[in-house]
Amino acid sequence: MRNALRQLGVDTRYVFVGFPVSVIGFSLLITGFALGVGLAPLFGIGLFVLAATLLVARGFADLERLQLPDVLRRALPRPRYKPAPASATRLRRLLNPITNGQSWLDLLHGIVTFPIAIVAFVFTFTWWSVAITGLLYPFYGWILQRIPPDQNQQLPELLGLPDTLFVNDVFYVCVGLVFALTLPLIARGMALMRAGIGRALLVTLGEIQERIDDLTEGRAAAVSAEATALRKLERDIHDGPQQRLVHLAMELGRAKRQLDSDPGAASSTLDGAIAQTRETLDELRTLSRGIAPPVLTDRGLPSALAALASRSTVPVRLETLTEERFPAAVENTVYFVVAESLANVAKHSQASVCTVTLRRADGRLAVTIGDDGVGGAHVAKGHGLSGLSDRLRAVDGSLKVDSPAGGPTVIAAEVPYE
Repeated sequence: MRNALRQLGVDTRYVFVGFPVSVIGFSLLITGFALGVGLAPLFGIGLFVLAATLLVARGFADLERLQLPDVLRRALPRPRYKPAPASATRLRRLLNPITNGQSWLDLLHGIVTFPIAIVAFVFTFTWWSVAITGLLYPFYGWILQRIPPDQNQQLPELLGLPDTLFVNDVFYVCVGLVFALTLPLIARGMALMRAGIGRALLVTLGEIQERIDDLTEGRAAAVSAEATALRKLERDIHDGPQQRLVHLAMELGRAKRQLDSDPGAASSTLDGAIAQTRETLDELRTLSRGIAPPVLTDRGLPSALAALASRSTVPVRLETLTEERFPAAVENTVYFVVAESLANVAKHSQASVCTVTLRRADGRLAVTIGDDGVGGAHVAKGHGLSGLSDRLRAVDGSLKVDSPAGGPTVIAAEVPYE
């Protein structure tokens, strides 16, 4: 109820304040535009008038943008106005607003929103007036009732109802109640009608610019995540299988030299080399799971997470609330988030138990990893979770880490799949 009343206040304020502002803005902008166009042939004077008019339009547009988030219930970006080049002349700087496409959209908004603001104001003001007048009629109706009938015909009487104070009170209170109950819908509809025009003309370009920035950052994050993964893989191969293979080659060379002089020693050396071969194969299988785990490809994410949980040195409670398959990029990302998080838990958390929950909601696949450890986990460079943020941003995902000192730690990741 409180939220509904608050929204009614926001919508009413937006419509009522917007009406006089639109009148002033329309008067200034349409006059400035007409003068600018009319004076354009006169030594370019009209261009300066147009540039000044566009700056005024930008001011009115910024005023509108300040109100839109409350009406639309979400944050909205402000479009970037391209500045004049650093080497531009003073004349070029003065005329710079004319070269900005958003400036012309600001001007168009100031002109187009005028009739819409009038309609929104009339409807909203009418509903408020009838609601208040009808509900308060019992407090002043007795005064109107004393006016002679030939000078004061009440609406109930015109509808054929008895001309008595009680009938009039009941009638007008019922009318006021109907308007009061529908007032939030009318005010909301009028506010959204105005705000829709404002969002289309004043915010869309900013949203496009913001989306381009997100895609650019996502691409950079993907490149960074890929480079980090390759460096890690190279380091793991160098420190593990490569060293084992070098040692294996040395052992086989020694066995070859021992064949003639000491067959028993050569056999023992070969046994050791075979054992090293098995260990190297196991290590290569472990590394291959980090690249593309077969269980993820063949059986899906729940089975892959179950395999991760079974290999964890910290007991894991796994809860999968979805069994369906998702795009490969989504499943790979979630798998590596869980794998890296469990590795971080095992190395640093000192936890006794870890929980992993997988679910989907509203077109996003979400995974939550929690533990009862000492906390202190974060995604800063040089820490165990540093690569997860980049990996998630590469697929438009998000990562939240809540890990106060002393614990517990909760890592929540979401990836869109539609």
